[in-house]
Amino acid sequence: MSPIASSRRLAPTFFWVLLAAGGTFALTMGARQSMGLFLSTLNTSTGLGLASISLAFAFGQLWWGLTQPLAGIVADRIGAGRVLVAGVVLLAIGTALVPYMHTTWGLVLAIGVLSAGGAGMAGPSVLMAATTRLIPPERRGIATGIVNAGGSFGQFVFAPIAQGITEVAGWVASLQSLALLSLLALPAAWVLRGSSNAGASAHATAKPEGTRAAIRRALADPSYRMLCAGFFVCGFHVAFIATHLPGVVAACQLPAAVGAWSLSVIGLFNIVGSFAMGWAVSRWRMKTLLSLVYAARGVAVLVFMLAPKTPAVMLAFAAVIGLTYLSTVPPTAGLVAKFFGPAHMATLFGIVMVAHQLGGFLGAYFGGKAFEWTGSYDWMWYADIVLAAGAALVHLPIREPALAPRAAAV
Repeated sequence: MSPIASSRRLAPTFFWVLLAAGGTFALTMGARQSMGLFLSTLNTSTGLGLASISLAFAFGQLWWGLTQPLAGIVADRIGAGRVLVAGVVLLAIGTALVPYMHTTWGLVLAIGVLSAGGAGMAGPSVLMAATTRLIPPERRGIATGIVNAGGSFGQFVFAPIAQGITEVAGWVASLQSLALLSLLALPAAWVLRGSSNAGASAHATAKPEGTRAAIRRALADPSYRMLCAGFFVCGFHVAFIATHLPGVVAACQLPAAVGAWSLSVIGLFNIVGSFAMGWAVSRWRMKTLLSLVYAARGVAVLVFMLAPKTPAVMLAFAAVIGLTYLSTVPPTAGLVAKFFGPAHMATLFGIVMVAHQLGGFLGAYFGGKAFEWTGSYDWMWYADIVLAAGAALVHLPIREPALAPRAAAV
C-alpha cells in the first residue's frame, strides 16, 4: 500500500476516535458541570441548607475520582467499550433521580454516587487511555488536547441550555433533559472498544507487567507523586468554581444569568486553552507548562479579588480561568504516558485523577462551609492563591526527559 493510500485509510480512524472520545467527554462533563446551577434551587426545594447540599456535591467530586482507577483497571483488562456504556447509563439515571431526592443521603446517592460515578467511568482516565492506545505517538499531544476540549465544549453548551430549560419549563425538566442528552454518548463505546493490555501483550515478547506491579512502580516514583500533588490543587480549584461560582455571583448581587453565562464562558475559553495546550506539549516540557498554568490561576484570582464585581468583570474572570481550567489535563496525561507507557495508562492516570478529586472534594465542601461560617467566599479565594503558588513550584523538580530534537523543531 502506498503512503498516500495508507494516510487516507488512517484519517477516518483518527477523526472517529477523536469524535467519539471528545463527544463522550462533552456530554458527561456538560451534564456534570451544569449541576452547580441547581445548588440554590435544591436548597430552596429541600430546605437542607447549603452545607448539607455541598456535601453531596463534594462526595460527587471524590467519587468521580475514585471510580477512575477502578474503571481504568477494568478497561485495561476487558476493554473501554463496556465501561463507557455502564458509565453513561449510570450518569443518566443519577441525573434523572436528583429532583426526587429530599434528604442529604438521597442527594449523595443521586449526585455523588450514581451521576458522578457514571461520569467517572466514562471520564478522562478511560477516554485518554483509549485515545492514547488508538492514536499514533506523534499525534497524541494534539489528540488529548482535542479530547479535553470536548469536555469544555460540553460545559459551554450545557450550562446555557440547562438555564434556558429551567426558565421555560422548570428545574426538574432541565435535569431530565440533561439525563436524556447524556445518553447520546452510547454509540461512542463501539468506536473506543478494545483493551490497552491486549494491544500491549500482542506486540510484546516478554510477559507484560501486572497492574499491581505497575502501580507500585508508579507510586515509588517521586515525579509521579509530585504530579499527583499538583493535580490535587487543580481539583480544588475546578470543583470550587464549578460548584460555587453561581453562589459567588449571587453573593455579588448579580443576576443569576451571569452565573450560567460565566460557567459557559469558562467552557468556551477552555476549548481555546485545551487546543493551545495540545499544541504546546509537543514543543515545550510539560512540567514547565503546568507550572505556568497554576501560576496564571493564582494571579487571575488575585486580580479578581481586587477588581469591582460587575457582570463584565465576572465574565472576564471566567474567560481567564477558562484558559487554564482543564488545560492541565493534556500535559498531566502526557507525563503519565511518557513515564510509564500506554499499557496501564487508564489505571495510572486514574490514580492521578483520585488525587485531583480529593482536592475537588475539599474545594466543593469547604466552599459551602466557608460561606456558612463567614457569609462570603473570600477565604476560599485566599486558599486558591496559596495552593496555586504551591502547585506552580511542586512541578519544577519533576524529572521529565528533554524533548527529542525532531519534536522540539516541529
